[in-house]
Amino acid sequence: MEACHPPQKFNVTSYGVLTVAIITVEVFVGMWINAFIVCVLCIAWVKKKTLNSNEKILLLLGCSRFWYLCIVWIYKFLSFIYPNYLYVQSILQLAVFFQAFFNHCNLWFSASLCGFYCIKIANFRNSFFSYLKVKIDRMVPRLLLGSGILALAVSIVAYDIADKPHCNRNATRQGNLGTANIKMDEHFFPSFFLAGFEYAASFLVVIFAAVFLLFSLWRHKRTMQTNSMKDLSMDAHIRAMKSIFSFLVVYSINFVCLVLNMVYVTKKANQLTFLILVFQYIFPGLHSLILVFSNPKLEKALLKILPLERSVKRKVCMS
Repeated sequence: MEACHPPQKFNVTSYGVLTVAIITVEVFVGMWINAFIVCVLCIAWVKKKTLNSNEKILLLLGCSRFWYLCIVWIYKFLSFIYPNYLYVQSILQLAVFFQAFFNHCNLWFSASLCGFYCIKIANFRNSFFSYLKVKIDRMVPRLLLGSGILALAVSIVAYDIADKPHCNRNATRQGNLGTANIKMDEHFFPSFFLAGFEYAASFLVVIFAAVFLLFSLWRHKRTMQTNSMKDLSMDAHIRAMKSIFSFLVVYSINFVCLVLNMVYVTKKANQLTFLILVFQYIFPGLHSLILVFSNPKLEKALLKILPLERSVKRKVCMS
């Protein structure tokens, strides 16, 4: 392989070490949680020989997040510690390609999951909504395929322009990707426009699905209170509402971080860009953890392998 410039020494800063250390903790925790989801679903797949629509989305979501976090860690480690390796022909392009692909798969799969929950759980007297409720299981494979195609479109554009701002004299003299003088010219517009469109579209899907689902659950909870139905059913609805609201808050923070990352991608590293990185890489693990505790099968499997199981059993016995 040919490099864009000859090897040069690089002084690792305290900012770079701190950033890599924090990202490492976030990434490996997130990878463990998503690997756990994938393993549990694969074991269930082997036993049952099939997966329902919800499990299919969760399986692909866990896989995309696992590989996204893995590639993100490699990319950030190289960019802060060994930036010269990213100037080797095709390495930077491939890193950007796979990072963009799995990131957008993550966004669209999570949006599809939220939309699926809304259609399956929510109850509205509407002919189109009733039609979707009947057909949603057949539509899931197409939704997942469409999500992959949209993610692939962004990653192809990102691959095409990945090396253009970096393989120049100004950037190579810096020796640091974070301080390269990159101009927002016509080369970046297709990638930024397409990525921004997908960020906004997936975010709108999540917002509408979560709001509709919260409204439906809240209305159903009020009906149960009026009819004095069982407390267990009431608790289940309240728990579902808390999970959806938590996801909505976490997804909103992630959306803001994605937009800010696009705005400050050409800026020098500072406290704001550091916070953006920290919050951005918390999302894949944090949301997956919310999904684990909102899914009885995954929660039961997690409690079995954690020391918390004994303490939980003791509390149940004492109560």
